[in-house]
Amino acid sequence: MAREKLAQAKSDALKRGQLPRSEPRRRSGSGAARRDAGDPLPFGRAIRDLLAARGWEQPVAVGGVFGRWPEIVGPDLAAHTRPESFEDGEVLVAADSTAWATQVRLLAATLVKRLNEELGDGTVTRVKVRGPGAGPRPEGGLRVRGSRGPGDTYG
Repeated sequence: MAREKLAQAKSDALKRGQLPRSEPRRRSGSGAARRDAGDPLPFGRAIRDLLAARGWEQPVAVGGVFGRWPEIVGPDLAAHTRPESFEDGEVLVAADSTAWATQVRLLAATLVKRLNEELGDGTVTRVKVRGPGAGPRPEGGLRVRGSRGPGDTYG
């Protein structure tokens, strides 16, 4: 039944004059198939060409690194930190506690090296660390005068 349908489709196309090419594609001197202007590009190549034309290679690479943060820094560090931004060679990393912020500061040189392995040498020059943000100040009368709230221990 499938053969009959295929034969029917071919005969209909022949009547309309829309049969696919029967002659083989021409080969260029190198032996590779030459691409005609109307031929589609492979998807990966089309994306690479678009990124290059728009100058988006580095932001896309940085986004890829941010998306694979646990694979790059390890699951323990990734559980307590997250990359927030990349600007002018500086990666801003947010930590969920002061202890982890200190740990990231101690590992900053190693992180720069590891990130440059992923992004290309010299892309990342510095890792800046931001500790936990000061949350809303607690309501009520039980407060120490002069206290800055939950951010009081960060420094």
